[in-house]
Amino acid sequence: MRGLTMEALADRIDALLPQTQCRQCGHPGCRPYAEAVAAGHTDINRCPPGGPETVRALSDLTGRPVTPLEGIHKPPAVARIDEPACIGCTLCIQACPVDAIVGAVNAMHTVIAAECTGCELCVPVCPVDCIAMIEAGAPAGRGHDLERATRYRQRYLAREARLERERDQRAQTARARANERRKRATITRVMQRARQRLRERG
Repeated sequence: MRGLTMEALADRIDALLPQTQCRQCGHPGCRPYAEAVAAGHTDINRCPPGGPETVRALSDLTGRPVTPLEGIHKPPAVARIDEPACIGCTLCIQACPVDAIVGAVNAMHTVIAAECTGCELCVPVCPVDCIAMIEAGAPAGRGHDLERATRYRQRYLAREARLERERDQRAQTARARANERRKRATITRVMQRARQRLRERG
């Protein structure tokens, strides 16, 4: 669009997306998809959760023609865990893009239904097939959709920030351990040389 920077256009495109972070568009999240659309690297019809309405909204924004949706548009849904069957492997927790699943290793997991985006990323990773998608009913108008998308985006960004902090912490821990190993190796070499000198003098 004329008068908009690439980043500003991506911002406006991202604001129209449902923020399910489902990756069905072929990108790792809604923002990367928005950036690809803004750059002209992908089509406006690749968001199944958004459906034809999102295709039309993106068409109005970008001036590109409306094209048939790629993928299947489904009613809003949330994940539900068959808790007695859950083995506590945490794979679903790791897959959830918005931290909507809680639990611990070898303990039962559960879904925070109000925060579940319906992305379905948890379903294929479950080794015991104890996760099902349950229809959540039709959304109550566009305003409700935007409110929900805003909440999903905030939770997604919070999760990304948490993961970044954890990566930084792991990197710091690894560096500290490497430094400690180097110190110990240096001390060992110094002690070996000292003992060698003592032997040579004796």
